[in-house]
Amino acid sequence: MAAAPRAGSLWQTVKAVGSSFFGVRKNSASQEDLARLNPVHIIAVAFVGVVLFVGGLILLVRWVVAP
Repeated sequence: MAAAPRAGSLWQTVKAVGSSFFGVRKNSASQEDLARLNPVHIIAVAFVGVVLFVGGLILLVRWVVAP
């Protein structure tokens, strides 16, 4: 039995990961994303998002505590 083709775009992956970071995802939308998006792309976009978030926090802290 063949698996359903995954036809999600990069923008759809970014939206899904971004909304899951904030916890504002509906269960039905999450189920659709599981069927449509590539898990490797989700992991890659999530990793980039975490790196950007942590980098932003580091820059903010350095800016706030700068002499």
